[in-house]
Amino acid sequence: MDPQPRLLLVKLSSMGDVLHALPTLEALRVRFPRGHITWLVEEAYAPLLRGHPAVDEVWLAPRLRPRQLLDGRQRAALRRLLGNLRASPFDLVIDLQGLLKSAVWVALGRAPRKVGYNGTREGSYLVLTERVPRFDPEAHAVWRYLNLAHHLGAPEGPPRFRLGLTLEPPAGLPAGPLAVLHPGARWASKLWPAPAWAELARWLTRTHGFKVVLTGAPGDRDLAAAILAHLGDEANTVLNLVGSTSLAELAGVLARARLAVTTDTGAMHLAAVLGTPVAALFGPTAPWRTGPFGEGHEIVRLSVDCSPCFKRRCPEPRCLADLPVDAVLAACGKILSRPALKG
Repeated sequence: MDPQPRLLLVKLSSMGDVLHALPTLEALRVRFPRGHITWLVEEAYAPLLRGHPAVDEVWLAPRLRPRQLLDGRQRAALRRLLGNLRASPFDLVIDLQGLLKSAVWVALGRAPRKVGYNGTREGSYLVLTERVPRFDPEAHAVWRYLNLAHHLGAPEGPPRFRLGLTLEPPAGLPAGPLAVLHPGARWASKLWPAPAWAELARWLTRTHGFKVVLTGAPGDRDLAAAILAHLGDEANTVLNLVGSTSLAELAGVLARARLAVTTDTGAMHLAAVLGTPVAALFGPTAPWRTGPFGEGHEIVRLSVDCSPCFKRRCPEPRCLADLPVDAVLAACGKILSRPALKG
Protein backbone atom coordinates (compact mmCIF):
# COMPACT_ATOMS: atom_id res chain seq x y z
CA MET A 1 0.00 0.00 0.00
CA ASP A 2 1.07 3.59 -0.66
CA PRO A 3 3.12 4.88 2.34
CA GLN A 4 0.75 7.87 2.38
CA PRO A 5 -2.63 6.13 1.90
CA ARG A 6 -5.99 7.83 2.10
CA LEU A 7 -8.27 6.10 4.63
CA LEU A 8 -11.98 6.55 5.23
CA LEU A 9 -13.16 5.39 8.64
CA VAL A 10 -16.95 4.90 8.78
CA LYS A 11 -18.37 5.03 12.28
CA LEU A 12 -21.50 7.14 12.24
CA SER A 13 -22.98 6.74 15.72
CA SER A 14 -23.74 6.53 18.59
CA MET A 15 -21.74 8.47 21.19
CA GLY A 16 -20.56 5.36 22.98
CA ASP A 17 -19.68 3.61 19.73
CA VAL A 18 -17.68 6.58 18.47
CA LEU A 19 -15.80 6.75 21.77
CA HIS A 20 -15.12 3.01 21.67
CA ALA A 21 -13.61 3.45 18.20
CA LEU A 22 -11.07 6.08 19.30
CA PRO A 23 -8.36 3.50 20.12
CA THR A 24 -8.83 2.05 16.62
CA LEU A 25 -8.18 5.50 15.17
CA GLU A 26 -5.03 5.79 17.26
CA ALA A 27 -3.84 2.35 16.18
CA LEU A 28 -4.44 3.19 12.51
CA ARG A 29 -2.46 6.39 12.91
CA VAL A 30 0.47 4.35 14.28
CA ARG A 31 0.12 1.93 11.35
CA PHE A 32 -0.14 4.72 8.77
CA PRO A 33 1.79 7.64 10.28
CA ARG A 34 1.80 9.61 6.99
CA GLY A 35 -1.67 8.55 5.87
CA HIS A 36 -4.62 10.88 5.45
CA ILE A 37 -7.47 9.72 7.70
CA THR A 38 -11.03 10.91 7.18
CA TRP A 39 -13.78 9.94 9.65
CA LEU A 40 -17.40 9.85 8.50
CA VAL A 41 -19.77 10.51 11.40
CA GLU A 42 -23.23 11.88 12.13
CA GLU A 43 -23.31 15.56 13.03
CA ALA A 44 -24.32 15.03 16.67
CA TYR A 45 -21.04 13.22 17.42
CA ALA A 46 -18.67 15.24 15.24
CA PRO A 47 -17.53 17.44 18.19
CA LEU A 48 -15.87 14.36 19.69
CA LEU A 49 -13.57 14.21 16.67
CA ARG A 50 -12.98 17.75 15.40
CA GLY A 51 -9.52 18.80 16.46
CA HIS A 52 -8.42 15.24 17.21
CA PRO A 53 -4.67 15.02 16.45
CA ALA A 54 -5.04 11.68 14.66
CA VAL A 55 -7.82 12.81 12.27
CA ASP A 56 -7.15 14.84 9.13
CA GLU A 57 -10.79 15.44 8.15
CA VAL A 58 -14.22 14.90 9.67
CA TRP A 59 -17.07 14.45 7.19
CA LEU A 60 -20.72 14.64 8.22
CA ALA A 61 -23.18 11.91 7.26
CA PRO A 62 -26.87 12.91 7.17
CA ARG A 63 -29.31 10.45 8.66
CA LEU A 64 -31.02 8.65 5.81
CA ARG A 65 -34.60 8.96 6.99
CA PRO A 66 -37.36 10.49 4.88
CA ARG A 67 -38.47 13.01 7.51
CA GLN A 68 -34.95 14.29 8.06
CA LEU A 69 -34.15 14.48 4.36
CA LEU A 70 -37.11 16.83 3.94
CA ASP A 71 -35.04 19.33 5.90
CA GLY A 72 -33.08 21.63 3.60
CA ARG A 73 -30.01 21.54 5.80
CA GLN A 74 -29.93 17.76 5.72
CA ARG A 75 -30.33 17.72 1.94
CA ALA A 76 -27.43 20.15 1.64
CA ALA A 77 -25.32 17.88 3.84
CA LEU A 78 -26.24 14.92 1.64
CA ARG A 79 -25.21 16.77 -1.54
CA ARG A 80 -21.94 17.86 0.08
CA LEU A 81 -21.08 14.33 1.17
CA LEU A 82 -21.94 12.82 -2.21
CA GLY A 83 -19.71 15.43 -3.85
CA ASN A 84 -16.86 14.62 -1.48
CA LEU A 85 -17.18 10.91 -2.14
CA ARG A 86 -17.14 11.45 -5.91
CA ALA A 87 -14.14 13.78 -5.76
CA SER A 88 -12.02 11.92 -3.22
CA PRO A 89 -10.78 8.42 -4.00
CA PHE A 90 -9.49 6.40 -1.06
CA ASP A 91 -7.05 3.55 -0.79
CA LEU A 92 -8.95 1.94 2.05
CA VAL A 93 -12.45 2.20 3.52
CA ILE A 94 -13.08 0.67 6.96
CA ASP A 95 -16.63 -0.03 8.14
CA LEU A 96 -16.74 -0.06 11.93
CA GLN A 97 -20.54 0.26 12.05
CA GLY A 98 -21.70 -2.87 10.25
CA LEU A 99 -25.22 -1.65 9.45
CA LEU A 100 -27.13 -0.72 6.33
CA LYS A 101 -26.68 2.99 7.08
CA SER A 102 -22.90 2.60 6.96
CA ALA A 103 -22.94 0.18 4.05
CA VAL A 104 -24.51 2.87 1.86
CA TRP A 105 -21.47 5.11 2.30
CA VAL A 106 -18.99 2.25 2.09
CA ALA A 107 -20.56 1.25 -1.23
CA LEU A 108 -20.36 4.80 -2.55
CA GLY A 109 -16.77 5.28 -1.41
CA ARG A 110 -14.24 4.96 -4.22
CA ALA A 111 -11.63 2.52 -2.96
CA PRO A 112 -10.13 -0.79 -4.14
CA ARG A 113 -10.19 -2.12 -0.59
CA LYS A 114 -13.23 -2.03 1.69
CA VAL A 115 -12.74 -3.81 5.00
CA GLY A 116 -15.11 -4.84 7.77
CA TYR A 117 -16.51 -7.84 9.58
CA ASN A 118 -18.24 -10.67 7.79
CA GLY A 119 -21.86 -11.47 8.63
CA THR A 120 -22.77 -8.04 9.98
CA ARG A 121 -26.41 -7.00 10.28
CA GLU A 122 -28.73 -5.92 7.49
CA GLY A 123 -26.47 -7.48 4.88
CA SER A 124 -23.97 -4.63 5.28
CA TYR A 125 -21.01 -6.98 4.77
CA LEU A 126 -22.05 -7.55 1.14
CA VAL A 127 -20.47 -4.25 0.03
CA LEU A 128 -17.06 -5.19 1.45
CA THR A 129 -14.17 -6.41 -0.67
CA GLU A 130 -12.42 -7.87 2.38
CA ARG A 131 -14.49 -9.62 5.04
CA VAL A 132 -12.74 -10.23 8.33
CA PRO A 133 -13.96 -13.26 10.34
CA ARG A 134 -16.26 -12.19 13.12
CA PHE A 135 -14.59 -11.40 16.42
CA ASP A 136 -15.81 -12.76 19.76
CA PRO A 137 -19.30 -11.21 20.10
CA GLU A 138 -18.98 -11.26 23.89
CA ALA A 139 -15.78 -9.19 23.87
CA HIS A 140 -15.93 -5.50 24.67
CA ALA A 141 -16.62 -3.23 21.69
CA VAL A 142 -13.21 -1.55 22.13
CA TRP A 143 -11.46 -4.86 21.41
CA ARG A 144 -13.80 -5.74 18.55
CA TYR A 145 -13.00 -2.50 16.76
CA LEU A 146 -9.27 -2.71 17.52
CA ASN A 147 -9.17 -6.18 15.99
CA LEU A 148 -9.86 -4.61 12.58
CA ALA A 149 -6.88 -2.28 13.04
CA HIS A 150 -4.71 -5.27 13.96
CA HIS A 151 -5.96 -7.06 10.83
CA LEU A 152 -4.60 -4.09 8.87
CA GLY A 153 -1.20 -4.38 10.50
CA ALA A 154 -1.51 -2.02 13.46
CA PRO A 155 0.68 -3.09 16.39
CA GLU A 156 -0.74 -4.51 19.59
CA GLY A 157 -0.79 -2.19 22.56
CA PRO A 158 -2.99 -0.72 25.26
CA PRO A 159 -6.02 1.19 23.94
CA ARG A 160 -5.46 4.94 23.80
CA PHE A 161 -8.30 7.42 24.23
CA ARG A 162 -7.99 11.04 23.19
CA LEU A 163 -10.80 13.46 22.42
CA GLY A 164 -10.95 16.22 19.85
CA LEU A 165 -13.53 17.86 22.09
CA THR A 166 -12.79 21.07 23.97
CA LEU A 167 -14.26 20.92 27.48
CA GLU A 168 -16.58 23.82 28.26
CA PRO A 169 -17.99 23.60 31.81
CA PRO A 170 -21.27 25.54 31.82
CA ALA A 171 -21.54 28.72 33.82
CA GLY A 172 -23.01 28.32 37.29
CA LEU A 173 -21.45 25.00 38.26
CA PRO A 174 -21.27 24.98 42.06
CA ALA A 175 -17.95 24.94 43.85
CA GLY A 176 -17.00 21.87 45.81
CA PRO A 177 -17.15 18.17 44.96
CA LEU A 178 -19.61 17.26 42.19
CA ALA A 179 -21.56 14.06 41.63
CA VAL A 180 -23.27 13.74 38.26
CA LEU A 181 -26.47 11.72 37.87
CA HIS A 182 -27.43 10.89 34.30
CA PRO A 183 -30.77 9.05 34.60
CA GLY A 184 -31.99 9.01 31.00
CA ALA A 185 -31.51 6.53 28.16
CA ARG A 186 -32.95 5.98 24.71
CA TRP A 187 -34.37 2.59 25.65
CA ALA A 188 -37.27 2.58 28.09
CA SER A 189 -35.95 -0.74 29.42
CA LYS A 190 -32.73 0.92 30.62
CA LEU A 191 -34.44 3.35 33.01
CA TRP A 192 -34.23 3.22 36.80
CA PRO A 193 -37.26 4.59 38.71
CA ALA A 194 -37.33 8.31 39.57
CA PRO A 195 -37.84 7.73 43.34
CA ALA A 196 -34.65 5.68 43.42
CA TRP A 197 -32.66 8.48 41.75
CA ALA A 198 -34.08 10.92 44.30
CA GLU A 199 -32.98 8.71 47.19
CA LEU A 200 -29.51 8.43 45.67
CA ALA A 201 -29.28 12.23 45.31
CA ARG A 202 -30.27 12.69 48.98
CA TRP A 203 -27.60 10.23 50.11
CA LEU A 204 -24.87 11.91 48.04
CA THR A 205 -25.83 15.31 49.43
CA ARG A 206 -26.46 14.44 53.07
CA THR A 207 -23.86 11.73 53.64
CA HIS A 208 -21.01 12.90 51.41
CA GLY A 209 -21.61 16.62 50.96
CA PHE A 210 -21.73 16.45 47.17
CA LYS A 211 -23.21 19.06 44.91
CA VAL A 212 -25.45 16.88 42.73
CA VAL A 213 -25.89 17.72 39.05
CA LEU A 214 -28.54 16.13 36.82
CA THR A 215 -27.61 15.81 33.14
CA GLY A 216 -29.42 14.42 30.14
CA ALA A 217 -30.96 15.05 26.75
CA PRO A 218 -34.03 17.22 26.09
CA GLY A 219 -36.15 14.07 26.00
CA ASP A 220 -35.17 13.34 29.62
CA ARG A 221 -36.76 16.50 31.05
CA ASP A 222 -39.89 14.74 32.29
CA LEU A 223 -37.77 12.17 34.12
CA ALA A 224 -35.70 14.94 35.68
CA ALA A 225 -38.88 16.73 36.79
CA ALA A 226 -40.12 13.52 38.41
CA ILE A 227 -36.83 13.09 40.30
CA LEU A 228 -36.99 16.66 41.56
CA ALA A 229 -40.63 16.18 42.59
CA HIS A 230 -39.63 13.17 44.69
CA LEU A 231 -36.92 15.27 46.33
CA GLY A 232 -39.54 17.72 47.53
CA ASP A 233 -38.04 20.51 49.62
CA GLU A 234 -34.54 19.22 48.84
CA ALA A 235 -34.94 19.75 45.09
CA ASN A 236 -33.07 23.05 45.40
CA THR A 237 -29.94 21.14 46.42
CA VAL A 238 -29.72 19.66 42.90
CA LEU A 239 -28.58 21.54 39.79
CA ASN A 240 -30.77 20.45 36.89
CA LEU A 241 -28.91 20.74 33.56
CA VAL A 242 -31.03 18.17 31.72
CA GLY A 243 -31.61 19.24 28.13
CA SER A 244 -29.51 22.38 28.44
CA THR A 245 -25.91 21.34 27.74
CA SER A 246 -23.95 20.94 24.55
CA LEU A 247 -21.68 17.93 24.18
CA ALA A 248 -18.70 20.10 25.14
CA GLU A 249 -20.55 21.36 28.23
CA LEU A 250 -21.60 17.84 29.24
CA ALA A 251 -17.96 16.79 28.97
CA GLY A 252 -16.96 19.80 31.06
CA VAL A 253 -19.38 18.78 33.83
CA LEU A 254 -18.31 15.13 33.78
CA ALA A 255 -14.63 16.06 33.85
CA ARG A 256 -15.22 18.08 37.04
CA ALA A 257 -17.10 15.27 38.79
CA ARG A 258 -15.70 12.95 41.43
CA LEU A 259 -18.35 10.39 40.53
CA ALA A 260 -20.94 9.78 37.83
CA VAL A 261 -23.94 7.47 38.17
CA THR A 262 -25.48 6.62 34.83
CA THR A 263 -27.60 4.24 32.87
CA ASP A 264 -26.05 2.39 29.92
CA THR A 265 -25.80 5.44 27.66
CA GLY A 266 -23.32 7.73 25.95
CA ALA A 267 -22.60 9.85 29.03
CA MET A 268 -21.34 6.72 30.78
CA HIS A 269 -18.69 6.20 28.10
CA LEU A 270 -17.80 9.89 27.96
CA ALA A 271 -17.21 9.94 31.71
CA ALA A 272 -14.98 6.87 31.46
CA VAL A 273 -12.90 8.43 28.66
CA LEU A 274 -12.51 11.59 30.77
CA GLY A 275 -11.25 9.55 33.72
CA THR A 276 -14.31 10.04 35.92
CA PRO A 277 -15.28 6.86 37.80
CA VAL A 278 -18.75 5.57 36.95
CA ALA A 279 -21.32 3.55 38.82
CA ALA A 280 -23.16 2.13 35.79
CA LEU A 281 -26.67 0.68 36.06
CA PHE A 282 -27.22 -2.25 33.70
CA GLY A 283 -30.33 -4.25 32.95
CA PRO A 284 -31.20 -5.37 29.40
CA THR A 285 -27.66 -4.98 28.02
CA ALA A 286 -24.34 -6.70 28.69
CA PRO A 287 -21.69 -4.71 30.59
CA TRP A 288 -18.94 -7.03 29.37
CA ARG A 289 -19.75 -5.86 25.83
CA THR A 290 -20.49 -2.18 26.35
CA GLY A 291 -19.73 -1.26 29.94
CA PRO A 292 -17.51 1.66 30.97
CA PHE A 293 -14.04 0.80 29.71
CA GLY A 294 -11.05 0.93 32.02
CA GLU A 295 -10.34 0.72 35.73
CA GLY A 296 -12.13 2.23 38.70
CA HIS A 297 -15.75 1.76 37.60
CA GLU A 298 -18.51 -0.28 39.20
CA ILE A 299 -21.28 -2.19 37.44
CA VAL A 300 -24.59 -2.42 39.29
CA ARG A 301 -26.74 -5.20 37.96
CA LEU A 302 -29.54 -7.39 39.28
CA SER A 303 -29.09 -11.08 38.60
CA VAL A 304 -32.24 -12.15 36.78
CA ASP A 305 -32.51 -15.01 34.31
CA CYS A 306 -33.74 -12.87 31.41
CA SER A 307 -30.88 -10.34 31.54
CA PRO A 308 -29.37 -9.41 29.18
CA CYS A 309 -32.31 -9.57 26.76
CA PHE A 310 -31.34 -6.56 24.56
CA LYS A 311 -34.98 -5.49 24.33
CA ARG A 312 -35.72 -1.77 24.03
CA ARG A 313 -39.10 -2.25 25.70
CA CYS A 314 -40.18 -4.81 28.23
CA PRO A 315 -43.62 -5.42 29.77
CA GLU A 316 -41.97 -6.37 33.08
CA PRO A 317 -38.55 -4.67 33.35
CA ARG A 318 -37.57 -6.25 36.66
CA CYS A 319 -33.84 -5.98 35.97
CA LEU A 320 -33.90 -2.24 36.71
CA ALA A 321 -37.31 -1.66 38.29
CA ASP A 322 -36.30 -4.01 41.13
CA LEU A 323 -32.68 -2.86 41.38
CA PRO A 324 -32.34 -1.82 45.05
CA VAL A 325 -31.05 1.62 45.95
CA ASP A 326 -28.74 0.01 48.50
CA ALA A 327 -26.87 -1.79 45.72
CA VAL A 328 -26.20 1.53 43.97
CA LEU A 329 -25.16 3.19 47.23
CA ALA A 330 -22.74 0.34 47.85
CA ALA A 331 -21.20 0.76 44.39
CA CYS A 332 -20.82 4.51 44.93
CA GLY A 333 -19.27 3.83 48.34
CA LYS A 334 -16.66 1.55 46.76
CA ILE A 335 -15.70 4.24 44.27
CA LEU A 336 -15.51 6.94 46.93
CA SER A 337 -13.34 4.79 49.17
CA ARG A 338 -10.62 4.74 46.49
CA PRO A 339 -8.23 7.54 45.57
CA ALA A 340 -9.61 9.72 42.79
CA LEU A 341 -8.59 8.62 39.29
CA LYS A 342 -7.75 12.22 38.41
CA GLY A 343 -5.38 14.46 40.24
